[in-house]
Amino acid sequence: MAQGNIVDAGDVLIVGAGLAGLFTALKLAPRPVTVLAGAPIGDGASSAWAQGGIAAAIEPGDTPQSHAADTIAAGAGTVDEEAALSIAQEAAVRIEDLLRLGVPFDRDIEGKLAVGREAAHSRRRIVHVKGDQAGKAIMQALVAAVRACPSIRVMEGLSAYELAIENGRAAGVFARPAHAATAPQPLLIKARAVVLASGGVGQLFAVTTNPLQARGEGVAMAARAGAIIADPEFVQFHPTAIASMRDPAPLVTEALRGEGAILVNKAGQRFMCAIHEDAELGPRDIVARAIFREIAAGRGAFLDARAALGERFASAFPTVYENCRSLGIDPAREPIPVAPAAHYHMGGILVDARGRSTVEGLWACGEVASTGMHGANRLASNSLLEAIVYGARIAADIDGSVPGARAGRDIAPPVIGSASAPDTPFASQLRQIMTAHAGVERDGAGLAFALTEIARLERAAGPASLFGNIATTAKLIAACAYAREESRGGHYRSDFAEPRAPWRHRSFITLKEATRIADAAIETLPASQAADAQVSA
Repeated sequence: MAQGNIVDAGDVLIVGAGLAGLFTALKLAPRPVTVLAGAPIGDGASSAWAQGGIAAAIEPGDTPQSHAADTIAAGAGTVDEEAALSIAQEAAVRIEDLLRLGVPFDRDIEGKLAVGREAAHSRRRIVHVKGDQAGKAIMQALVAAVRACPSIRVMEGLSAYELAIENGRAAGVFARPAHAATAPQPLLIKARAVVLASGGVGQLFAVTTNPLQARGEGVAMAARAGAIIADPEFVQFHPTAIASMRDPAPLVTEALRGEGAILVNKAGQRFMCAIHEDAELGPRDIVARAIFREIAAGRGAFLDARAALGERFASAFPTVYENCRSLGIDPAREPIPVAPAAHYHMGGILVDARGRSTVEGLWACGEVASTGMHGANRLASNSLLEAIVYGARIAADIDGSVPGARAGRDIAPPVIGSASAPDTPFASQLRQIMTAHAGVERDGAGLAFALTEIARLERAAGPASLFGNIATTAKLIAACAYAREESRGGHYRSDFAEPRAPWRHRSFITLKEATRIADAAIETLPASQAADAQVSA
């Protein structure tokens, strides 16, 4: 990448201003930190939309070992058990950090932290804020703390699109205005340490609960720089987004099912009891597929909270209630139409226990990273926990391994722009392709076709287009999904519908290897289709 303007961020550059990025910045204080945010901080983060809460074994009788065991069970055989246990053991300390920052977690009548239960947890261990407002409240507290911290500088309105590598080490990022589709005058922001906290991949799919910024660009940036990517095929589809034309789709928190709401079809028949012993509280992948199939069969799917909540709905779950009412639904008196939506990426940049990627000088945390905690299927409310645990670990590791430096002095704050997706026509086509062929249910032929179409769109967009990052992450997901000839967790292949023992392991892949898999997959297609696809790294 040719260098344009070069500026100095000074010491540590954090790409992303969600929970993971802001918590890392606060943990690094008073060390100078620059946070790069595509949107005003707090506005473009999936964290702010999290309706569940944070899982932590803080109730008497509960233990980190039990929490880890539930995590491992939900992860369908591919969880890094050491990572799961160590994160669970650190949960209580990180909750205390958030309390000190002013997060108003719900409390019981004795003043103790109140805990709820969510799907696949064996105990009540989820701390919430006003039922379904944990993400919003946590982000409000972090944003206030960041704005008050003199060692943290926030650059709003810029999005990173490529890592700068010097002598094999991450030395900064190339950035562009957040609303731009191309970057004719690249801005190189240099730093001594780079932390990617850029979020997930939901916007690669047509129906998602994720904000517009969740396009998987951080995964692509790292992959292009040679980083190993772990488990990209495992995409979690939240079972219950409100079925509507709204994009992103409003989420109906799992906590409603924890409080007794049931899933029914349009005939009023409850269908989960025949599918899983925990019925509506079964693992997310099983519930999502059950809903997908009810909809595909023309029976529809609805979440019925009338008996469980009734008139208490508005006060117990105000966010869901307002979303429903804005769409003309009264959830206290009628079932909510629901559909699966791309929600969370279990895969991402492979990191070790300190948050280090395989590229020197590059750390990653939050949804862009893959710690091994989530395996093939994330346990509810573990993602916010993982983000703050790894944010703290990364801060400690940088403090202990990277000599301190002055803060950069030569960066002028950019004008804040809107956060539209780059190359929207290509991105829209890609979202439809990924949903149809790499979504809730997949098969080999469909994935091979998806890889063909990804290559076609990438070529049509051209090498100067920022669509390349989106296409790269889509390729990584589809290639690993094609290679994994089994079904496990969030990855379901209708042509290999059961788990297979030889695949009971995590996936580790480079972009070069993903390209090789894509080329081989395309060769299996009819000649007329394969001739149209020349995949390039």
